[in-house]
Amino acid sequence: MAQAFDASSQQALLTARAEEALALAKRLGADAAEVGASVDQGTGVSVRLGEVETVELSRDQGIAVTLYVGKRKGSASSSDASSASIQAVVEKALAIARYTGEDPVAGLADADQMATELPDLKVHYPWALTTEQAIEIALACEQAGRDVDGISQSEGASLSSGEGVRVYANSHGFLGTQKGSSHSLSCMLIAQDESGMQRDYDYTSARNPLHLRDPAEVGREAAARTLRRLGAQLPPTGTFPVLFDPSLSAGLIGHLLSALAGGALYRQSSFLCDRLGTPLFPEWFSLEERPMEVGATASTPFDGEGVQTRNNRFIDQGSIASYMLSSYSARRLGMQTTGNAGGARNVRLDAPLKTREALLKEMGRGIWVTELMGQGVNGVTGDYSRGAAGFWVENGEVQYPIEEFTIAGNLERMFSGLVGIGSDTDTRGSVHTGSWLIDAMTVAGS
Repeated sequence: MAQAFDASSQQALLTARAEEALALAKRLGADAAEVGASVDQGTGVSVRLGEVETVELSRDQGIAVTLYVGKRKGSASSSDASSASIQAVVEKALAIARYTGEDPVAGLADADQMATELPDLKVHYPWALTTEQAIEIALACEQAGRDVDGISQSEGASLSSGEGVRVYANSHGFLGTQKGSSHSLSCMLIAQDESGMQRDYDYTSARNPLHLRDPAEVGREAAARTLRRLGAQLPPTGTFPVLFDPSLSAGLIGHLLSALAGGALYRQSSFLCDRLGTPLFPEWFSLEERPMEVGATASTPFDGEGVQTRNNRFIDQGSIASYMLSSYSARRLGMQTTGNAGGARNVRLDAPLKTREALLKEMGRGIWVTELMGQGVNGVTGDYSRGAAGFWVENGEVQYPIEEFTIAGNLERMFSGLVGIGSDTDTRGSVHTGSWLIDAMTVAGS
Protein backbone atom coordinates (compact mmCIF):
# COMPACT_ATOMS: atom_id res chain seq x y z
CA MET A 1 0.00 0.00 0.00
CA ALA A 2 0.97 3.64 -0.35
CA GLN A 3 2.48 5.60 2.51
CA ALA A 4 -0.14 6.39 5.15
CA PHE A 5 -2.03 9.59 4.49
CA ASP A 6 -1.90 11.98 7.44
CA ALA A 7 -4.80 14.29 6.66
CA SER A 8 -4.16 16.63 9.59
CA SER A 9 -0.53 17.27 8.68
CA GLN A 10 -1.49 17.75 5.02
CA GLN A 11 -4.16 20.22 6.11
CA ALA A 12 -1.58 22.21 8.09
CA LEU A 13 0.89 22.15 5.19
CA LEU A 14 -1.64 23.31 2.59
CA THR A 15 -2.86 26.05 4.92
CA ALA A 16 0.70 27.36 5.27
CA ARG A 17 1.20 27.23 1.50
CA ALA A 18 -2.04 29.10 0.83
CA GLU A 19 -1.11 31.83 3.31
CA GLU A 20 2.34 32.04 1.74
CA ALA A 21 0.84 32.52 -1.72
CA LEU A 22 -1.55 35.23 -0.54
CA ALA A 23 1.21 37.15 1.22
CA LEU A 24 3.41 36.94 -1.87
CA ALA A 25 0.62 38.10 -4.18
CA LYS A 26 0.02 41.15 -1.99
CA ARG A 27 3.74 41.93 -1.80
CA LEU A 28 4.09 41.77 -5.59
CA GLY A 29 1.23 44.21 -6.18
CA ALA A 30 -2.01 42.24 -6.51
CA ASP A 31 -5.08 44.12 -5.28
CA ALA A 32 -6.86 40.87 -4.36
CA ALA A 33 -6.09 37.17 -4.55
CA GLU A 34 -7.52 33.72 -3.86
CA VAL A 35 -5.80 30.37 -3.53
CA GLY A 36 -7.09 26.82 -3.79
CA ALA A 37 -4.88 23.91 -2.78
CA SER A 38 -5.61 20.20 -2.51
CA VAL A 39 -3.99 16.82 -2.05
CA ASP A 40 -5.62 13.43 -2.64
CA GLN A 41 -4.38 9.89 -2.15
CA GLY A 42 -6.13 6.72 -3.20
CA THR A 43 -5.94 3.02 -3.90
CA GLY A 44 -7.70 1.15 -6.67
CA VAL A 45 -7.76 -2.54 -7.59
CA SER A 46 -9.52 -4.36 -10.40
CA VAL A 47 -9.99 -8.10 -10.87
CA ARG A 48 -11.39 -10.18 -13.69
CA LEU A 49 -12.23 -13.89 -13.87
CA GLY A 50 -10.71 -14.44 -10.45
CA GLU A 51 -7.38 -12.83 -11.31
CA VAL A 52 -5.92 -9.46 -10.34
CA GLU A 53 -5.77 -7.13 -13.33
CA THR A 54 -4.57 -3.83 -11.88
CA VAL A 55 -3.40 -2.31 -8.61
CA GLU A 56 -3.14 1.47 -8.63
CA LEU A 57 -1.78 3.74 -5.96
CA SER A 58 -2.32 7.43 -6.74
CA ARG A 59 -1.39 10.71 -5.14
CA ASP A 60 -2.35 14.06 -6.66
CA GLN A 61 -1.78 17.55 -5.41
CA GLY A 62 -2.12 21.01 -6.80
CA ILE A 63 -2.24 24.70 -6.00
CA ALA A 64 -4.05 27.34 -8.05
CA VAL A 65 -3.79 31.10 -7.65
CA THR A 66 -6.17 33.70 -9.07
CA LEU A 67 -5.35 37.34 -8.50
CA TYR A 68 -6.68 40.71 -9.55
CA VAL A 69 -5.00 43.93 -10.54
CA GLY A 70 -7.86 46.38 -10.61
CA LYS A 71 -10.46 44.65 -12.76
CA ARG A 72 -7.89 42.53 -14.58
CA LYS A 73 -7.68 38.85 -13.67
CA GLY A 74 -4.88 36.30 -13.93
CA SER A 75 -4.77 32.63 -12.96
CA ALA A 76 -2.02 30.02 -12.82
CA SER A 77 -1.59 26.62 -11.20
CA SER A 78 0.97 23.94 -10.43
CA SER A 79 1.06 20.37 -9.19
CA ASP A 80 4.03 21.34 -7.00
CA ALA A 81 3.27 23.20 -3.77
CA SER A 82 6.88 24.04 -2.89
CA SER A 83 7.84 27.64 -2.09
CA ALA A 84 9.72 27.97 -5.37
CA SER A 85 6.70 26.76 -7.32
CA ILE A 86 4.36 29.11 -5.44
CA GLN A 87 6.66 32.01 -6.32
CA ALA A 88 6.52 31.04 -10.01
CA VAL A 89 2.75 30.56 -10.00
CA VAL A 90 2.06 33.93 -8.37
CA GLU A 91 4.42 35.73 -10.74
CA LYS A 92 2.83 34.04 -13.75
CA ALA A 93 -0.70 34.90 -12.60
CA LEU A 94 0.35 38.51 -12.02
CA ALA A 95 1.88 38.75 -15.50
CA ILE A 96 -1.32 37.39 -17.03
CA ALA A 97 -3.47 39.84 -15.07
CA ARG A 98 -1.46 42.81 -16.27
CA TYR A 99 -2.07 41.93 -19.92
CA THR A 100 -5.70 40.83 -19.88
CA GLY A 101 -8.64 43.08 -20.59
CA GLU A 102 -10.66 44.65 -17.80
CA ASP A 103 -13.85 42.95 -16.67
CA PRO A 104 -16.12 45.31 -14.70
CA VAL A 105 -17.59 42.48 -12.59
CA ALA A 106 -14.34 40.60 -11.92
CA GLY A 107 -13.18 40.11 -8.36
CA LEU A 108 -13.58 38.09 -5.21
CA ALA A 109 -16.96 37.38 -3.72
CA ASP A 110 -18.00 40.15 -1.33
CA ALA A 111 -16.32 40.04 2.07
CA ASP A 112 -19.63 40.01 3.95
CA GLN A 113 -20.60 36.79 2.12
CA MET A 114 -17.67 34.78 3.51
CA ALA A 115 -18.53 31.68 5.53
CA THR A 116 -18.47 32.12 9.29
CA GLU A 117 -20.01 28.77 10.25
CA LEU A 118 -17.48 26.02 9.55
CA PRO A 119 -18.72 22.90 11.36
CA ASP A 120 -17.30 19.41 10.95
CA LEU A 121 -19.80 17.84 8.55
CA LYS A 122 -18.46 14.31 9.10
CA VAL A 123 -17.30 13.62 5.55
CA HIS A 124 -13.87 12.13 6.33
CA TYR A 125 -13.73 8.39 6.99
CA PRO A 126 -10.30 6.88 6.20
CA TRP A 127 -10.26 3.17 5.37
CA ALA A 128 -7.22 1.29 6.71
CA LEU A 129 -7.31 -1.16 3.83
CA THR A 130 -4.35 -3.24 2.66
CA THR A 131 -3.89 -4.15 -0.99
CA GLU A 132 -4.60 -7.78 -0.12
CA GLN A 133 -7.87 -6.87 1.61
CA ALA A 134 -8.95 -4.70 -1.33
CA ILE A 135 -8.27 -7.55 -3.75
CA GLU A 136 -10.15 -10.00 -1.53
CA ILE A 137 -13.23 -7.76 -1.46
CA ALA A 138 -13.20 -7.26 -5.25
CA LEU A 139 -12.75 -10.99 -5.86
CA ALA A 140 -15.64 -11.83 -3.53
CA CYS A 141 -17.87 -9.34 -5.34
CA GLU A 142 -17.09 -10.74 -8.78
CA GLN A 143 -17.32 -14.38 -7.68
CA ALA A 144 -20.78 -13.86 -6.16
CA GLY A 145 -21.96 -12.57 -9.53
CA ARG A 146 -20.25 -15.30 -11.55
CA ASP A 147 -21.85 -17.95 -9.34
CA VAL A 148 -25.32 -16.95 -10.53
CA ASP A 149 -26.68 -19.36 -13.12
CA GLY A 150 -26.67 -17.86 -16.60
CA ILE A 151 -23.64 -15.59 -16.20
CA SER A 152 -21.15 -16.57 -18.88
CA GLN A 153 -18.43 -13.95 -18.67
CA SER A 154 -17.20 -11.04 -16.57
CA GLU A 155 -15.87 -7.56 -17.22
CA GLY A 156 -14.55 -7.65 -13.66
CA ALA A 157 -14.97 -5.93 -10.32
CA SER A 158 -13.22 -2.80 -9.08
CA LEU A 159 -12.69 -1.26 -5.67
CA SER A 160 -11.42 2.25 -5.03
CA SER A 161 -10.72 4.05 -1.79
CA GLY A 162 -9.40 7.55 -1.35
CA GLU A 163 -9.19 10.55 0.92
CA GLY A 164 -8.04 14.11 0.52
CA VAL A 165 -7.77 17.62 1.87
CA ARG A 166 -8.71 20.92 0.26
CA VAL A 167 -7.96 24.46 1.35
CA TYR A 168 -9.41 27.70 0.05
CA ALA A 169 -8.17 31.11 1.16
CA ASN A 170 -8.50 34.69 -0.11
CA SER A 171 -7.33 38.20 0.69
CA HIS A 172 -10.54 39.00 2.59
CA GLY A 173 -8.94 36.97 5.37
CA PHE A 174 -11.08 33.89 4.78
CA LEU A 175 -9.47 30.47 5.07
CA GLY A 176 -11.46 27.26 4.96
CA THR A 177 -10.26 23.66 5.01
CA GLN A 178 -12.01 20.34 4.63
CA LYS A 179 -10.96 16.71 4.79
CA GLY A 180 -12.98 14.14 2.86
CA SER A 181 -13.10 10.52 1.74
CA SER A 182 -14.77 8.43 -0.95
CA HIS A 183 -15.03 4.66 -1.34
CA SER A 184 -16.72 2.54 -4.02
CA LEU A 185 -17.10 -1.02 -5.31
CA SER A 186 -18.50 -2.06 -8.69
CA CYS A 187 -19.02 -5.19 -10.78
CA MET A 188 -19.90 -5.70 -14.47
CA LEU A 189 -21.02 -9.09 -15.84
CA ILE A 190 -21.99 -10.65 -19.19
CA ALA A 191 -24.68 -13.17 -20.09
CA GLN A 192 -25.48 -14.79 -23.44
CA ASP A 193 -28.34 -16.66 -25.06
CA GLU A 194 -29.45 -17.38 -28.62
CA SER A 195 -30.42 -13.73 -29.11
CA GLY A 196 -26.96 -12.43 -28.25
CA MET A 197 -24.86 -11.05 -25.41
CA GLN A 198 -25.89 -8.55 -22.74
CA ARG A 199 -23.99 -6.80 -20.00
CA ASP A 200 -24.91 -4.74 -16.97
CA TYR A 201 -23.42 -3.66 -13.68
CA ASP A 202 -24.05 -2.58 -10.12
CA TYR A 203 -22.07 -0.49 -7.68
CA THR A 204 -22.03 0.90 -4.17
CA SER A 205 -20.46 4.17 -3.07
CA ALA A 206 -20.14 6.01 0.24
CA ARG A 207 -17.97 8.40 2.21
CA ASN A 208 -17.92 5.94 5.11
CA PRO A 209 -16.75 2.42 4.13
CA LEU A 210 -19.08 0.96 6.76
CA HIS A 211 -21.98 2.21 4.61
CA LEU A 212 -20.94 0.27 1.51
CA ARG A 213 -23.25 -2.59 0.59
CA ASP A 214 -22.09 -6.18 1.01
CA PRO A 215 -19.72 -7.17 -1.86
CA ALA A 216 -21.64 -10.37 -2.59
CA GLU A 217 -24.88 -8.40 -2.80
CA VAL A 218 -23.34 -6.06 -5.38
CA GLY A 219 -22.15 -9.01 -7.46
CA ARG A 220 -25.51 -10.77 -7.34
CA GLU A 221 -27.38 -7.58 -8.25
CA ALA A 222 -25.03 -7.04 -11.22
CA ALA A 223 -25.88 -10.59 -12.31
CA ALA A 224 -29.62 -10.05 -11.91
CA ARG A 225 -29.50 -6.81 -13.90
CA THR A 226 -27.53 -8.56 -16.65
CA LEU A 227 -29.79 -11.61 -16.91
CA ARG A 228 -32.99 -9.59 -17.11
CA ARG A 229 -31.71 -8.00 -20.34
CA LEU A 230 -31.48 -11.27 -22.28
CA GLY A 231 -33.84 -11.63 -25.20
CA ALA A 232 -34.14 -7.90 -25.81
CA GLN A 233 -36.39 -6.77 -28.67
CA LEU A 234 -37.23 -3.53 -30.42
CA PRO A 235 -40.21 -1.61 -29.02
CA PRO A 236 -42.87 -0.20 -31.33
CA THR A 237 -42.55 3.34 -32.63
CA GLY A 238 -44.99 5.82 -31.17
CA THR A 239 -45.72 8.16 -28.27
CA PHE A 240 -45.71 6.47 -24.87
CA PRO A 241 -45.25 7.20 -21.16
CA VAL A 242 -41.64 6.70 -20.04
CA LEU A 243 -40.44 5.66 -16.59
CA PHE A 244 -36.84 6.71 -15.92
CA ASP A 245 -34.81 4.53 -13.53
CA PRO A 246 -33.51 6.50 -10.48
CA SER A 247 -29.94 6.83 -11.80
CA LEU A 248 -31.35 8.28 -15.03
CA SER A 249 -33.82 10.64 -13.37
CA ALA A 250 -30.85 12.03 -11.43
CA GLY A 251 -29.50 12.92 -14.88
CA LEU A 252 -32.71 14.81 -15.67
CA ILE A 253 -32.16 16.85 -12.52
CA GLY A 254 -28.61 17.46 -13.73
CA HIS A 255 -29.95 18.93 -16.97
CA LEU A 256 -32.30 21.14 -14.95
CA LEU A 257 -29.49 22.43 -12.75
CA SER A 258 -27.31 23.12 -15.79
CA ALA A 259 -30.13 25.25 -17.21
CA LEU A 260 -30.43 27.12 -13.89
CA ALA A 261 -26.69 27.76 -13.63
CA GLY A 262 -25.59 31.37 -13.82
CA GLY A 263 -22.98 30.77 -16.52
CA ALA A 264 -25.59 29.46 -18.94
CA LEU A 265 -28.02 32.23 -18.01
CA TYR A 266 -25.78 35.24 -18.55
CA ARG A 267 -24.54 33.73 -21.81
CA GLN A 268 -28.17 33.33 -22.91
CA SER A 269 -27.49 29.64 -23.56
CA SER A 270 -30.24 28.18 -21.36
CA PHE A 271 -33.87 27.37 -22.15
CA LEU A 272 -34.73 28.81 -18.71
CA CYS A 273 -33.46 32.36 -19.23
CA ASP A 274 -35.73 34.98 -17.62
CA ARG A 275 -37.99 32.30 -16.14
CA LEU A 276 -37.59 33.04 -12.42
CA GLY A 277 -40.96 32.64 -10.69
CA THR A 278 -42.63 30.84 -13.59
CA PRO A 279 -44.10 27.30 -13.45
CA LEU A 280 -42.00 24.42 -14.77
CA PHE A 281 -43.13 21.31 -12.85
CA PRO A 282 -46.43 20.19 -11.31
CA GLU A 283 -47.32 22.06 -8.11
CA TRP A 284 -46.59 19.01 -5.94
CA PHE A 285 -42.90 19.04 -6.90
CA SER A 286 -40.14 20.97 -5.13
CA LEU A 287 -36.36 20.65 -5.35
CA GLU A 288 -33.65 21.99 -3.05
CA GLU A 289 -30.03 21.54 -2.05
CA ARG A 290 -28.81 20.89 1.48
CA PRO A 291 -25.04 21.53 1.50
CA MET A 292 -24.72 21.36 5.30
CA GLU A 293 -26.23 17.86 5.57
CA VAL A 294 -23.99 15.88 7.92
CA GLY A 295 -22.13 13.01 6.29
CA ALA A 296 -23.59 13.48 2.81
CA THR A 297 -21.75 13.07 -0.48
CA ALA A 298 -21.27 16.75 -1.34
CA SER A 299 -21.48 18.48 2.04
CA THR A 300 -19.40 21.61 2.57
CA PRO A 301 -19.84 24.79 4.63
CA PHE A 302 -18.30 27.03 1.95
CA ASP A 303 -18.41 27.12 -1.83
CA GLY A 304 -15.57 27.57 -4.30
CA GLU A 305 -15.30 31.27 -3.43
CA GLY A 306 -15.49 30.94 0.35
CA VAL A 307 -19.16 31.98 0.41
CA GLN A 308 -21.30 30.42 3.15
CA THR A 309 -23.37 27.60 1.68
CA ARG A 310 -27.04 27.39 2.55
CA ASN A 311 -30.18 25.48 1.69
CA ASN A 312 -31.44 26.73 -1.65
CA ARG A 313 -34.87 25.80 -3.00
CA PHE A 314 -34.53 25.86 -6.78
CA ILE A 315 -38.06 24.65 -7.52
CA ASP A 316 -40.85 25.57 -5.10
CA GLN A 317 -44.29 24.06 -5.66
CA GLY A 318 -43.52 23.60 -9.33
CA SER A 319 -42.15 27.09 -10.04
CA ILE A 320 -38.55 28.24 -10.51
CA ALA A 321 -37.68 29.80 -7.15
CA SER A 322 -33.93 30.39 -7.52
CA TYR A 323 -31.12 30.29 -10.00
CA MET A 324 -27.75 28.69 -9.14
CA LEU A 325 -25.23 31.53 -8.97
CA SER A 326 -21.62 32.23 -8.15
CA SER A 327 -20.63 35.80 -7.29
CA TYR A 328 -19.41 36.41 -10.85
CA SER A 329 -22.52 35.11 -12.61
CA ALA A 330 -24.69 36.93 -10.07
CA ARG A 331 -23.01 40.25 -10.89
CA ARG A 332 -23.44 39.61 -14.60
CA LEU A 333 -27.16 39.10 -13.96
CA GLY A 334 -27.54 41.96 -11.48
CA MET A 335 -28.32 39.50 -8.66
CA GLN A 336 -26.73 38.07 -5.49
CA THR A 337 -24.67 34.89 -5.21
CA THR A 338 -26.53 31.82 -4.00
CA GLY A 339 -23.35 30.16 -2.69
CA ASN A 340 -23.13 27.87 -5.70
CA ALA A 341 -19.60 28.42 -7.01
CA GLY A 342 -18.77 24.81 -7.82
CA GLY A 343 -22.37 23.69 -8.36
CA ALA A 344 -25.28 22.37 -6.30
CA ARG A 345 -24.66 20.11 -3.31
CA ASN A 346 -26.81 17.33 -1.87
CA VAL A 347 -29.88 17.82 -4.08
CA ARG A 348 -33.09 16.52 -2.53
CA LEU A 349 -36.74 16.28 -3.64
CA ASP A 350 -39.80 17.41 -1.74
CA ALA A 351 -42.63 15.48 -3.40
CA PRO A 352 -45.08 12.65 -2.70
CA LEU A 353 -43.55 9.26 -3.51
CA LYS A 354 -45.07 6.10 -4.99
CA THR A 355 -43.73 2.58 -5.31
CA ARG A 356 -42.28 1.59 -8.66
CA GLU A 357 -45.09 -0.94 -9.01
CA ALA A 358 -47.67 1.83 -8.54
CA LEU A 359 -45.94 3.94 -11.20
CA LEU A 360 -45.94 1.01 -13.64
CA LYS A 361 -49.64 0.51 -13.01
CA GLU A 362 -50.24 4.20 -13.61
CA MET A 363 -48.22 4.00 -16.82
CA GLY A 364 -50.26 1.10 -18.18
CA ARG A 365 -48.55 0.75 -21.54
CA GLY A 366 -45.15 2.25 -22.14
CA ILE A 367 -41.42 2.03 -21.53
CA TRP A 368 -39.28 1.64 -18.41
CA VAL A 369 -35.85 3.02 -19.33
CA THR A 370 -32.84 1.63 -17.45
CA GLU A 371 -29.98 2.79 -19.68
CA LEU A 372 -29.33 5.87 -21.80
CA MET A 373 -26.68 6.42 -24.46
CA GLY A 374 -25.41 9.44 -26.34
CA GLN A 375 -25.35 13.13 -25.48
CA GLY A 376 -28.41 14.40 -27.35
CA VAL A 377 -29.43 17.18 -24.98
CA ASN A 378 -29.55 20.80 -26.19
CA GLY A 379 -29.25 23.17 -23.24
CA VAL A 380 -30.31 26.18 -25.31
CA THR A 381 -33.62 24.77 -26.57
CA GLY A 382 -34.19 21.94 -24.08
CA ASP A 383 -34.54 19.41 -26.91
CA TYR A 384 -33.82 15.89 -25.68
CA SER A 385 -32.97 12.79 -27.73
CA ARG A 386 -31.11 9.76 -26.37
CA GLY A 387 -30.50 6.15 -27.30
CA ALA A 388 -32.00 3.85 -24.70
CA ALA A 389 -32.54 0.34 -23.37
CA GLY A 390 -35.03 -0.94 -20.84
CA PHE A 391 -38.31 -2.88 -20.68
CA TRP A 392 -41.67 -2.86 -22.44
CA VAL A 393 -44.67 -2.52 -20.13
CA GLU A 394 -48.26 -3.66 -20.84
CA ASN A 395 -51.18 -3.37 -18.42
CA GLY A 396 -48.78 -2.12 -15.76
CA GLU A 397 -46.62 -5.26 -15.96
CA VAL A 398 -43.09 -5.65 -17.32
CA GLN A 399 -43.27 -7.83 -20.45
CA TYR A 400 -39.78 -8.15 -21.97
CA PRO A 401 -36.45 -6.28 -22.33
CA ILE A 402 -36.03 -3.79 -25.18
CA GLU A 403 -33.00 -2.09 -26.72
CA GLU A 404 -31.67 -0.05 -29.66
CA PHE A 405 -34.43 2.57 -29.59
CA THR A 406 -34.50 6.33 -29.15
CA ILE A 407 -36.59 8.47 -26.82
CA ALA A 408 -37.12 12.13 -27.66
CA GLY A 409 -38.89 15.14 -26.22
CA ASN A 410 -38.20 18.57 -24.78
CA LEU A 411 -37.03 19.04 -21.20
CA GLU A 412 -39.58 21.76 -20.43
CA ARG A 413 -42.40 19.58 -21.73
CA MET A 414 -40.99 16.56 -19.87
CA PHE A 415 -40.80 18.47 -16.59
CA SER A 416 -44.35 19.74 -16.89
CA GLY A 417 -45.47 16.22 -17.82
CA LEU A 418 -43.98 14.62 -14.70
CA VAL A 419 -46.66 12.25 -13.40
CA GLY A 420 -44.99 10.72 -10.35
CA ILE A 421 -41.79 10.09 -8.37
CA GLY A 422 -40.76 6.65 -7.14
CA SER A 423 -39.89 5.70 -3.57
CA ASP A 424 -36.95 3.66 -4.95
CA THR A 425 -34.54 6.49 -4.07
CA ASP A 426 -30.93 6.11 -5.23
CA THR A 427 -28.73 7.63 -2.51
CA ARG A 428 -25.32 6.78 -4.00
CA GLY A 429 -24.62 10.23 -5.43
CA SER A 430 -25.13 13.89 -4.59
CA VAL A 431 -28.61 13.87 -6.17
CA HIS A 432 -31.12 11.68 -4.32
CA THR A 433 -34.20 10.71 -6.32
CA GLY A 434 -36.36 7.76 -7.24
CA SER A 435 -37.84 6.85 -10.63
CA TRP A 436 -39.56 9.56 -12.70
CA LEU A 437 -42.68 8.83 -14.75
CA ILE A 438 -43.11 11.21 -17.72
CA ASP A 439 -46.55 11.19 -19.33
CA ALA A 440 -45.47 11.10 -23.00
CA MET A 441 -42.31 10.93 -25.12
CA THR A 442 -41.63 10.00 -28.72
CA VAL A 443 -40.15 6.52 -29.09
CA ALA A 444 -38.38 5.44 -32.28
CA GLY A 445 -38.19 1.65 -32.38
CA SER A 446 -39.34 -0.93 -34.91
